[in-house]
Amino acid sequence: MSLAKYLALDKIANFFTIIKQNGGIRGSLYKMYRQDDLKDGVLVGQDEFGNKYYQNPRFFYGRNRWVEYSDNFNMDYDGSQVPAEWFGWLHYKTDLLPHEDPSRPKYKWMVPFTENMSGTTGQYTPYSTTRPKVEPWLPPRKSSV
Repeated sequence: MSLAKYLALDKIANFFTIIKQNGGIRGSLYKMYRQDDLKDGVLVGQDEFGNKYYQNPRFFYGRNRWVEYSDNFNMDYDGSQVPAEWFGWLHYKTDLLPHEDPSRPKYKWMVPFTENMSGTTGQYTPYSTTRPKVEPWLPPRKSSV
């Protein structure tokens, strides 16, 4: 075992590499604020919404692929903002990136990806054209004569 490894100098060098890759001290603090995690990895792609996808094979399998959500979402991001083709890559359903997969279907009738809007003002709200079975009681009006 080398003296540098014994003194954990490789860990310190790795720490400075992570800080540098995440945009220095300010960028690293911003990423810690938004994501609670600092990682170093290779940028493998970006989707049409600005989400960036990274991979680092030094991490454990299952933890070596991740997404950094676009700044357009501010702090209001969730998993439904990842398109299906990138979802498959993130969850190891395929090792091919979306732009490298020749067998990925793309038909004219396929609708573009939209995120889940539940809990927002854009959520789907069904309406009914039938009378409700239970109606609220309204007190009788008093005549003002």
